[in-house]
Amino acid sequence: MTRFIPAVSLATARNGSSTRANELGMRPMQERAYGKRGEQYLLIKSPPASGKSRALMFIALDKLHNQCCRQAIVTVPEKAIGASFADESLSRFGFWADWRVQPHWNLCNAPGSEGGKAESVGAFLESGDQVLVCPHATFRNAIDTFGVEAFDHRLIAVDEFHHVSTNPDNRLGAQLTELMARDKVHIVAMTGSYFRGDTEPVLMPNDEARFETVTYTYYEQLNGYQYLKQLDIGYFFYTGTYADTILKVLDPNEKTIIHIPSVNSRESTKDKIREVEHIIEELGEWQGADPATGFQLVQTSTGRVLRIADLVDDDPVKRDKVSAALKDQARKTDRDHVDIIIALGMAKEGFDWIWRQHALTVGYRSSLTEVVQIIGRVTRDAPGKTRARFTNLIAEPDASEEVVTEAVNDTLKAIAASLLMEQVLAPPFRFTPKASGPREGFDYGKEGYSSDRCNVGFNENNGEMEIEITGLAEPRSPEAKRICREDLNELTAAFVQDRTSIERGLFDEELVPEELSQVRLGKIVKDKYPHLDAQDQEAVRQRVSAAVALIQRGKQAVNDEGRSVDGGGNGLIQGVRKFAMDVRELDIDLIDRINPFGEAYRILAKAMGEASLRQVAAVISAKKVRLTPEDARELAKRAVRFKQDHGRLPSLTASDPWEKRMAEAVAFLVRLKRKQEAANANG
Repeated sequence: MTRFIPAVSLATARNGSSTRANELGMRPMQERAYGKRGEQYLLIKSPPASGKSRALMFIALDKLHNQCCRQAIVTVPEKAIGASFADESLSRFGFWADWRVQPHWNLCNAPGSEGGKAESVGAFLESGDQVLVCPHATFRNAIDTFGVEAFDHRLIAVDEFHHVSTNPDNRLGAQLTELMARDKVHIVAMTGSYFRGDTEPVLMPNDEARFETVTYTYYEQLNGYQYLKQLDIGYFFYTGTYADTILKVLDPNEKTIIHIPSVNSRESTKDKIREVEHIIEELGEWQGADPATGFQLVQTSTGRVLRIADLVDDDPVKRDKVSAALKDQARKTDRDHVDIIIALGMAKEGFDWIWRQHALTVGYRSSLTEVVQIIGRVTRDAPGKTRARFTNLIAEPDASEEVVTEAVNDTLKAIAASLLMEQVLAPPFRFTPKASGPREGFDYGKEGYSSDRCNVGFNENNGEMEIEITGLAEPRSPEAKRICREDLNELTAAFVQDRTSIERGLFDEELVPEELSQVRLGKIVKDKYPHLDAQDQEAVRQRVSAAVALIQRGKQAVNDEGRSVDGGGNGLIQGVRKFAMDVRELDIDLIDRINPFGEAYRILAKAMGEASLRQVAAVISAKKVRLTPEDARELAKRAVRFKQDHGRLPSLTASDPWEKRMAEAVAFLVRLKRKQEAANANG
């Protein structure tokens, strides 16, 4: 059986703004990025389908013609993504130049391995041509071969920038650091998810500070569409074999991409070819393969013939034919070219199929970043496409302890993905202290702005939501202000991936929420931004805590009234406003007392079988961690602030569980100190 968890649902406003071009042929995100074209280091954070590749073309042409850059090198993580940077006749839409790549300089189309074309890069550097497109592996090897100085006075454009990290083992990250230290190149970095599944930082703070950032949100993108009305993100739990139940979540009438599980995962039958055959058999009667495209032709019970692209088959001749057919630019606008794509490791980031309505992923993928990238593939606007959805099909736990543990991990990761997507899809938040005053262009509800309460305002033009909070710490340094303005999603990603936080938030009945919102989240902020002083770290922490908590409470307020969180985010806006108006005062202490994972548990409890839910809870409870010295020290710091505010230390007999928890931490440290002193005296 299968059970659906309605984790995230967004209905869009469809105002058409994000697809409307200016006199130069630029859509809003592209125009915003082009306005920063004079920056030496530019970071574009923008969702899939917003036009990052074309934005790069506009910027690169200006740098080549007007900013003394000799050449432009565009590097992408996979060869298939190189097609996004093929020739474009930009002048046809009003721009002053066209984008041209000589065929032999698009190394993504050249035969051979991705990393084996360094000599071709060297030949390009010596040539008089202007644009090269190559895989990341080729670019890395070229720098190893020729040194960073060979790239002086050139533009380096890095697509899918989240592949970079500060880890010393990440060669591309180390090479970019060397290029920036030499300071003789221009860099444009582009990504739809500026965070990594392994929580490694993409850039060191001192390097990141050198980039000018252009941010275009999912909220702006989706509400600016013409056709897409609704995006749904959910996960299904199933029992038995996924191939036997897949048609319960797969609609053959929807353009769908199915990512089957890795052969090493518990969902896999260990025979990927047979799994694909089984899915095809479930869909209908096989009619053979199209000789031109290699697509499998399957007739359904209604008589319709489905065109299915199989990217799982390892036969290189078959797979290359199918891949070439999917990349055929002449069929890009043909809705009937293909109906279903079945893949394993392919057709994820950078894969462009605008007609796709459903991304169905079996089992959890390798990282949170990968899940977000897969979701982003369905959010493209296309005529007749009114609904898009992402479904994660996950096996419920069985009696085996080993499998139960693995199932728990997958479940927690799926919940983390939905929590992050709620944050990503929500209107961008701006938090201010109480009674900051009304801002022009903001709607503060039927009663308007009032200096006697905390106000919630919304600007429909830019999609920004302003929320006043009593006791909110203000960032002081320019870097802290930038983080509060731009990095909340990245910090949310780190928080929801913190295993201790999500386990305790979902299943610890004795949880004091402040242990997550203050201690665990405080540690994440401190570890990520150790160079900030304590006040700036606290200002950042409070805003992440508020963003996560208010989305959960806003969603709960709407759902409790029997309505969906829809209306281009307006349902969520009304939910947050209702919550803020219903409480006596919206202050940071109240926000920190909200379990950031409480609403996720309510959904999980409705969707997962009771026996399986008990098993999951038992696995997590069995490894319950006692108070550690590190956590105790963080709690003790909070106890010092408590004393500053109340004139006394927290009490062990307090009725408030948070005060009692701080007192327990202080007592724990006292006992620990005495034990160490006794050991030293006896030693």
